[in-house]
Amino acid sequence: MMRAPLPNRLLHIHGAVFTTWMILFAVQSALISARRVAWHRSLGIVAFCLTPVMVVLGTVAALDGLRRGVRIGPLDPAVSMAIPLVGIAPLALLFYCAWRARRRPDTHKRLILLATIGMVEAAFGRFPWDQMGVPPASGAVLGLGLTILLVIAYDLFSLHRIHRSTLWAAPLVFLSGAGAVPIGMTSAWHSFAGFLARYVAPYV
Repeated sequence: MMRAPLPNRLLHIHGAVFTTWMILFAVQSALISARRVAWHRSLGIVAFCLTPVMVVLGTVAALDGLRRGVRIGPLDPAVSMAIPLVGIAPLALLFYCAWRARRRPDTHKRLILLATIGMVEAAFGRFPWDQMGVPPASGAVLGLGLTILLVIAYDLFSLHRIHRSTLWAAPLVFLSGAGAVPIGMTSAWHSFAGFLARYVAPYV
């Protein structure tokens, strides 16, 4: 992972931190399944220390992509930046609410899961969608939507209703993913991206 041919060290650190979160997510889920709740709570402190780091790194990596003129498929750099940047605030909100709900397992686990699903949209975007005739951005939204539907299906199967945390968090995650490109295509966003490109991105 650390020897990957990435443009700069920032992206190596970004990848390492987000990969660490995914490993912790799997370990934390396994600890709950094994009924090691005390271990889960202790490790949870470490896991939540990562969340502000991920928010900062996600923002900085998006600005770095704008500075380097990164394009996702046919999208221009401003729209490409919108894909990670629009989802940062909802991600931070979900992590905050999950921390507040850490004593309510039913809410906590759904918020953590949906926040993690929101991050996985980036991985969906790297699937070989173009070989299937699907634009990468559309494929990422499709993968995101189908994964969120699995959470809703779990609620309906286990509770015979949609949990109240799923009711607000699932649409938030989906809309932040599906709405990024339309937002990025607006003139207001391009003006904002131009400001960032001139005054912020050069110092990242």
